[in-house]
Amino acid sequence: MAVIDVAPLVAGGPEAAEVAEVARAIDAACREVGFFSVVGHGVDPSLASRLETSAREFFALSDDEKARIAMRHGGRAWRGWFPLGGELTAGVADLKEGLYFGRELDGRDPRVAAGVPLHGPNLFPPRPSGLREVVLAWMEAMERLGRVLMRGVALGLGLPASWFDDHLTGDPTVLFRIFRYPPVSGASEGWGVAEHTDYGLLTILLQDRHGGLEVRGPGGWMPVPPRSDAFVCNIGDMLDRLTEGRYRSTAHRVRNTSGHDRLSFPFFLDPAWDAQVVPLPLIDPRPADDAGQRWDRTSVHAWDGRYGDYLTAKVAKVFPDLFAATSN
Repeated sequence: MAVIDVAPLVAGGPEAAEVAEVARAIDAACREVGFFSVVGHGVDPSLASRLETSAREFFALSDDEKARIAMRHGGRAWRGWFPLGGELTAGVADLKEGLYFGRELDGRDPRVAAGVPLHGPNLFPPRPSGLREVVLAWMEAMERLGRVLMRGVALGLGLPASWFDDHLTGDPTVLFRIFRYPPVSGASEGWGVAEHTDYGLLTILLQDRHGGLEVRGPGGWMPVPPRSDAFVCNIGDMLDRLTEGRYRSTAHRVRNTSGHDRLSFPFFLDPAWDAQVVPLPLIDPRPADDAGQRWDRTSVHAWDGRYGDYLTAKVAKVFPDLFAATSN
């Protein structure tokens, strides 16, 4: 899997030769695998350290204490904690627990007042007391990096650098998760999260030093070893749809056999809630629809509508009981 130094993209403008080289590397990675790692991203490593420390302190609490911010208390915003086995992939419980966050919105936001799903205030626990501050700082840093990386994607596709900001991510749907995967001893114990693809445009993942992430590449499944100075990036279904399959939303999965708790911190930069994701008029030949090979056997190219509707339908399958309880 490619490791791309994005420092020129972080620091420079689209006219720089170094930026063009970064854009070509991102384009090649998206066409070949759909996953790549980035270094030179400029994110303060001490912020990542604080985030991991606070997350471990939270997950070390009793389930009763963590349940004070259970997702059922978040209503239609679908924010907060879920217990081990509380999230489903393809109808099967994942071997992980986690925290769901999004853009911090209060009741004055018209979308919150209207009860739009996945919009609202976050739920933060009384302890660790620093979790709120570090999560909000991390989300700000990841959104800033995500916009930079999407400029590279745009340039790699031959578009103006600001194309995504101008057309899809002016007011992006921003989601952030913190997951704890307890160790398992082997395949018989199941998956931390089974094979799946992400839903939006770009995922930026911080993973701790314990491995377990696997990506389905052209030659089959391959591990993604942790690297302390890098973020793992992958593209989602909407970038697959936008490029008519030139970029594939690559399947991935997790099984933690390290013998230690594994933490991961995926951040999702997605299209605006009301965005219509329409395929680009690209010149090179369009690949055949891969619905038959996808984990869910569905086509992202046959779908049409608002991104928010696509996302809501997907998350409803992940938390069916919560969806049923908040849909009335």
